[in-house]
Amino acid sequence: MRADGRDPIREAARLLTERRNAVALTGAGISVESGIPSFRGAQGLWAKYDPMEYATLHSFMQHPRKVWEMLSEMVSVCGGATPNAAHKGLASLEEKGVVRSVITQNVDGLHQAAGSRRVIEYHGNLDELICVYCWRRFQTRDRWTPGDVPLCDCGEILKPNVVLFGEPIPWLPQEQAEEEARTCGVLVVIGTSAQVSPACDIPRIAKESGAAVVEINPEDTSLSGNVTDIHLRGSASEVLQRLLQTIFT
Repeated sequence: MRADGRDPIREAARLLTERRNAVALTGAGISVESGIPSFRGAQGLWAKYDPMEYATLHSFMQHPRKVWEMLSEMVSVCGGATPNAAHKGLASLEEKGVVRSVITQNVDGLHQAAGSRRVIEYHGNLDELICVYCWRRFQTRDRWTPGDVPLCDCGEILKPNVVLFGEPIPWLPQEQAEEEARTCGVLVVIGTSAQVSPACDIPRIAKESGAAVVEINPEDTSLSGNVTDIHLRGSASEVLQRLLQTIFT
C-alpha cells in the first residue's frame, strides 16, 4: 500500500483503463526472466568483457574478429531465449487496446516474438547483420553460425545491426519514441535503470507532456524520486500479470 492507503496496482490499473493510451518503455530487466542477464549485472556481459574494449564502434572497426568473441555470446544467448510472461502481458495489453506501442532498449526481439506489433527498437535488433562498408543487410540466421565470423558478399566482416557505444541512435526510432512519449497518456517504464542516454530522456519527455509515469522495477531508480507517479515493485512478469488480472476481472 502507498502512504495514502491506496493500492498502487489498482491505481495503475485505473489509469491504464481510463486513458487507454499507454506506451511502454522497456529495458534489460524485462528479459532477465527469459534467461538474458542484464549487461551491467553480476552475470552480465560487461562483467566478462570490458565494453570500451569490446562494444564500441571504434573497437569493431579496428578489431572486428575480437569483438565477435563477445558478439557471438550475445547472439547465442538472445537467439536461444523465448518470451516470458511480461513480454506476453504487454502484447495482451496491446491486443486489448490499453497499450498502443512498446519502446524497447533491448535487441533480443522478444516483444515481437510475444506478439507485440508496434515495437520501436531504440538500439536495433540482433536478428539483422549489416555491412558497414557496402551497407548490405542480411538476416543473422542466414550468415552466422556459432564460432564463425559472418562475412558480407564484399568480403568484409558483418556487424549486428545494433547500436554500439560511440554510434548515434538511428534518427527514425528516436523521433518515433519521442513522439510516442509526447502524446501518450501513461508511460509504463519496465526493467530499466534509466541511466543510458538518450533513452533515459523518454520518461521525462512523457512527464513534461502531461503523462502519468508508472514504473515497474523491484528497486528504486533515478526516476523513482521525481519522475515516477506510481512505483510497482516486483518482477516484470509478476506485476504485469497482476495488472492484467485487475484490469480485466
